[in-house]
Amino acid sequence: MSNKIAQVVVAGLVILLVWLLLFWEPGGSDAESTLTAGPGGGEFSLQSADGPVNLSDYRGKVVVLYFGYTFCPDICPTSLSMLSVTLNELTAEELQQIQAVFVSVDPERDTLEHLKTYAGYFHKNMIGATGSREQIDAAVKKYGAGYNIVKSASEADYSVDHTSYTYIIDKSGKLRFSLAHGASSDEVSKSIRTLL
Repeated sequence: MSNKIAQVVVAGLVILLVWLLLFWEPGGSDAESTLTAGPGGGEFSLQSADGPVNLSDYRGKVVVLYFGYTFCPDICPTSLSMLSVTLNELTAEELQQIQAVFVSVDPERDTLEHLKTYAGYFHKNMIGATGSREQIDAAVKKYGAGYNIVKSASEADYSVDHTSYTYIIDKSGKLRFSLAHGASSDEVSKSIRTLL
């Protein structure tokens, strides 16, 4: 009898696993999702309040790239504060060789002027940028980032789940480091200084 129960339990677990793999959508069916696999990096073309932002514009500089949005209640401010601490620990000579770029995945709410103010709050060397949904998705895909727009009853009130990696790109435009949320300022500065 106990052998039959074990078989039923195993069969049930197999069915559940198959359902999860084929049909489960984290965030529910009301979510728009853009999730990608491993990062490779590469060129991106976005806009800032001061004009176009392309990775190629920063050849010869180490670029620190972060995807998020200004309405983020906790993850973005924490990550950008840590990046701010890191940038403030660098010398003036080192800072001249670095460009930080904060990319909003929420262009509907994050205007270019708002992004400029928000990024500047964290550091004077940080640019706030965004673009069309196609431009954002192209950049997200290249860097293996992801975001998920979680809608609520109100069209204007929604949240955005997103990955929280800090991408560090060398002076030739090649992605060299992807640092997970919670990386210390020492880890970030060590990665940056390795490329200077």
